[in-house]
Amino acid sequence: MVKIGNLDLGTFPLLLAPMEDVSDPPFRAVCKQYGADVMYTEFISAEGLIRDAAKSVQKLDIYPYERPIGIQIFGENIDSMRKAAAIAEEANPEFIDINYGCPVKKVACRGAGAGILLDLPKMQQMTREIVNRVHLPVTVKTRLGWDEHTIQIVEVAKRLQDVGVQALTIHGRTRKQMYKGTANWDFIAEVKNHPDIHIPIFGNGDIDSPEKASDYRSRYQVDGIMLGRAAIGYPWIFREIKHFFETGEKLAPPKIEERVETAMKHLEFSLQWKGPKQGVFEMRRHYTNYFKGIPNFKATRMQLVEADDPQLILEILEGIPRQVKQVAA
Repeated sequence: MVKIGNLDLGTFPLLLAPMEDVSDPPFRAVCKQYGADVMYTEFISAEGLIRDAAKSVQKLDIYPYERPIGIQIFGENIDSMRKAAAIAEEANPEFIDINYGCPVKKVACRGAGAGILLDLPKMQQMTREIVNRVHLPVTVKTRLGWDEHTIQIVEVAKRLQDVGVQALTIHGRTRKQMYKGTANWDFIAEVKNHPDIHIPIFGNGDIDSPEKASDYRSRYQVDGIMLGRAAIGYPWIFREIKHFFETGEKLAPPKIEERVETAMKHLEFSLQWKGPKQGVFEMRRHYTNYFKGIPNFKATRMQLVEADDPQLILEILEGIPRQVKQVAA
């Protein structure tokens, strides 16, 4: 069994990545429904939390259906991160996760996210302070290094384990790569198979099919897999991976009726969480992915992203199966 502290995650957990402007409670709800085992919040600014900024505080929202869940925080100031971890702990997640992987310029170039990989002593001190401040398990998500010349991921893992981190997720790219190129899982396997590393190691990067998930599980011997972009608009990826693990066979993709039903549930969660105006707005980024591959869908997609009335959007969604059948005929 894979454990974070005393939290049992099963034999091979599938984790939903913390993605800014994506991994909110409505999105987590549909991913949980289709088999995601572990959730993470969107990354939350430490400075925003300690200043009680509304946007940061709202990201602390956790619902019973999505547990187990970790709250992820980021920042460059050690004292702020320590205080933010304590605030996050009051929201009662199962664990606190530290973001040492965000490659975005406004984060990384200030020394937060992946930027801290250029200062391993500071990374170690910050992590120690957070571990000592909270009672919950602390985990970390990171990248291989700043660039190909600064990859010290085994040393990073050792230092994090030494100060009490309970699990480590590694995205197989450097900060310089951003989201381009291919994730290098050889470095992830090097950490997992190192004799001094005893905490769970989760791999992240480029998993976009059940076959690939199965291949990487056996090839790199990680303790679990984190999925991000492959789940956007396609939460069924978790169900399909688990089915492939169990049977060695590919599950049929969701029919158009199930796509519509799930998009409607997602919208309803979004409306409940953010209200009609913001709920409609934040749902717009998901429609293209929910209906990817549907022929002659551009006009309908434009209707969905331009409509402001939730009832009208639901009516447009309800009409999609009929539209698809007409095109097929």
